[in-house]
Amino acid sequence: MDLPDPGSVAWRLQCEELPREADYWARVDAYWARFTESVELEKVRALIFGHPWYGADGGLPDDTLIGLRSRLTGLEALFLGDLEDEEAMISTIYLGTVAPVLEAFPGLRELAVRGGEGFDFPVTGHQGLRALRVESGGLPPEAAAQIAASDLPSLERLDLWLGDDDYGGGTTVEHLAPLLTGEGKPALRHLGLQNSPIQDELAAALASAPVVARLTSLSLSMGTLTDEGVEALLQGQPLTHLRELDLSHHFLSHAMMLRIWTELEPAGVRVNLTARQEDDGGNPEWGQEHGRYIAVAE
Repeated sequence: MDLPDPGSVAWRLQCEELPREADYWARVDAYWARFTESVELEKVRALIFGHPWYGADGGLPDDTLIGLRSRLTGLEALFLGDLEDEEAMISTIYLGTVAPVLEAFPGLRELAVRGGEGFDFPVTGHQGLRALRVESGGLPPEAAAQIAASDLPSLERLDLWLGDDDYGGGTTVEHLAPLLTGEGKPALRHLGLQNSPIQDELAAALASAPVVARLTSLSLSMGTLTDEGVEALLQGQPLTHLRELDLSHHFLSHAMMLRIWTELEPAGVRVNLTARQEDDGGNPEWGQEHGRYIAVAE
């Protein structure tokens, strides 16, 4: 089979494990060798790593990716931990530190990771990174604080799934303080503080956060946002400069949804108020009866 132009696609690397397969790791090694020998690595721009390089047993070995940095000279985008529920629950995916990866690839523009176990982000940051996305059912608070304090002068998009305390989360507004001031991230235009059980507190903090004035889009989706949080947001600084406000997966009343729509849509702000699938559209009594929850935890 003819391979595509190495720079025209994102290369997804995954080796499925068959039941009772004795030579599995030998097959993994052969799979990796075939990729590195048959693809012009100098032209590769995007890589996605799934199983077995990520899972509950550990993250990417240094010699797998970093050992090839002299050949992967055009690498711009990485997704680490691309596993689905049938392969590993998001709360069990071990990430470890991304410091060696960021140091090895100064030309990296986009980094996405899924998991959170053992995750560590260097405070020193990265000069070229433009997009950072962390998908987690429980992002370690220390890692969230590191990202908030890191120096990322080129970063334009940041999405953090903060997750639940029971799965390793626990990030507070205080952990994110440098991010809310805009410190170290002058180019930031999109901010997502998502999948959090403290969504109301985050909304209240964003109501006066200096970083909001420079954003074109803001996401408080996937969490436990209620009328209290939106009330604080609307009572704070103007939001009419935003192009998009994503509040999907919320616990808002119909009256509050109508209010935020009425106040922001005429100003040209696209407001996403998609409700949870279990509910017929933002019934606060439903949330009181069943308990509020974030979108992704286990």
